[in-house]
Amino acid sequence: MQNSLIQKYNVPGPRYTSYPTVPYWDETDFSDAIWAQTLRKSFIESNSAEGISLYIHLPFCESLCTFCGCNKRITKNHDVEHPYIESVLKEWTLYCKILGKKPTIKEIHLGGGTPTFFSIKNLEDLINGILSHANKAKDHEFSFEGHPNNTTHAHLQKLYDLGFRRVSFGVQDYSEKVQKAIHRLQPFHNVAKVTFWAREIGYTSIGHDIIFGLPFQELEDVIDTIEKTKSLQPDRLAFYSYAHVPWIKGNGQRGFNDEDIPKDDKKRILYETGKKLLYENGYHEIGMDHFALEKDSLYEAFQNGNLHRNFMGYSASKTQLMIGLGVSSISDSWYSFAQNVKNLEDYYQMLEWDKLPIFRGHLLTAEDLIIRKHILNLMCQFETSWNNNENYFNEIPDVLLQLKEMENDGLLIIKNNSIAVTEKGKPYVRNICMAFDLRLKRKAPKTELFSMTI
Repeated sequence: MQNSLIQKYNVPGPRYTSYPTVPYWDETDFSDAIWAQTLRKSFIESNSAEGISLYIHLPFCESLCTFCGCNKRITKNHDVEHPYIESVLKEWTLYCKILGKKPTIKEIHLGGGTPTFFSIKNLEDLINGILSHANKAKDHEFSFEGHPNNTTHAHLQKLYDLGFRRVSFGVQDYSEKVQKAIHRLQPFHNVAKVTFWAREIGYTSIGHDIIFGLPFQELEDVIDTIEKTKSLQPDRLAFYSYAHVPWIKGNGQRGFNDEDIPKDDKKRILYETGKKLLYENGYHEIGMDHFALEKDSLYEAFQNGNLHRNFMGYSASKTQLMIGLGVSSISDSWYSFAQNVKNLEDYYQMLEWDKLPIFRGHLLTAEDLIIRKHILNLMCQFETSWNNNENYFNEIPDVLLQLKEMENDGLLIIKNNSIAVTEKGKPYVRNICMAFDLRLKRKAPKTELFSMTI
C-alpha cells in the first residue's frame, strides 16, 4: 500500500517557501514604486510589535557541491569579500532610507553559498554595519549556516559575541562514496569538532542538515549518518529530500547519472527508516522534513502554534516583513515579493546607480493572501480551517473534492470547516498544499520547474 501511494503521489511539486511560488509570480502589476509602498506599509504595521527579519546571502564557495541548487560563485580568491560586504551594506542603507525610521531587527540569518568563507573581520564589519542603522529586538534570533570544513572556533566565538545563538551545519551524509559523488568530502571529525565548539561557546540551538535520496546512498548510509548524528545530539535537524533539478542553469548537478539516484519506494524507505530512528532518539517532527528536541525553541513554537515558514525556512517567530540582502535574495513584505538580480556584476552595477538591485517581483492579490495562510498553516501546523469568511475562498468545494481521495488514502481528515494531516500523511504535505495552489491548477507547467514531492 505504501509503495502504491508513493507511485501515486510522487509528482513534481513546489516546496512552498512562499505562495505564490516563484515560477508563478505575476510581474504585470509589480514595480519598484509598488515594492517600496508595500514595504513601508508592512514596516509601519509590524516594526514596533514584532520587528523585521533580514536574510543576507553570502554567495562565495571555494568548491562546488554537486547536490546544491543555490546561487553561488566558486572562487578561492578571498579579495572578493570586502567589495561584497560594502555592497550589501549600501543596499541596506537604501532600504533604511525607504523605511524612514530606524528598524528593530528580530532575526538575521546568514545563508549562502558559504557564510564562513568570509573572514571574521569582514563578518564583524557586516553585522556592525547592519546594526549601526537598526535596533536589536530584546528577544532577537541571529543564525548562520556554517561549513564544517572551514568554520573556525574564532568564527563561532565572534558571531556569538555579535549576538548569534543559532548555527546550522550542512552534513548531508557521512558515506565517503556519497560525499565523493556530491563533491563534499567532510569527515565526521570535522562536524563533531564544530558542534562541540558551538555548544562549549554557548549556542542555544545547533542544527544539522541531512539529505536522503543522494546519489549512491544506501539504507545503511542513512542509518550510519543518523547514528553518528545521535552521538552529537544537535538540537534540531533538517532531514529532507534531495531535490534533483539538473535543468537549473549553474546548479552543478552533473557529477552523477540519473540511475545513481534512489527513487520511489527505495527512496521512501530511506526516509521512513531515518524518521523512525529520529523518533527513537527523542526528535519530534515539527514541520515538513524538520525535527527538533523538546528543549529547542522550534519545538516550543510548533507546540504553541507560533511556527512560521518563509524564504529562510522554518522559524520560531513570525515577522511580517523580511528583507533579503545580497545577490539573488528574496524579500517579503507580506503584501508583495521582490527578488534581487542573480548575477553578481549586475548586483554591483545597480548599487553603483543607487538603485535597489531588484529584477522581478509579485504583488499578492486578496486571493493569494488567503491561499498563503492555508499553505502556511499546513506547512507549520499540519492543519488549516476556514471557520470565518476571512479564510474562505470560492474554490473550497473543489479543493475538498480533490482532497477526498487523499482522505480515502488516509493522508488527512476532512471536518466541517477544516482539514488535519494525519501521521501517515505528513510525508505528502506538499501534495496536500498543491490542492490549495490555485495558480498551479490554472496553469500547469509545460517545462520542468519543481523537484519530485517524495
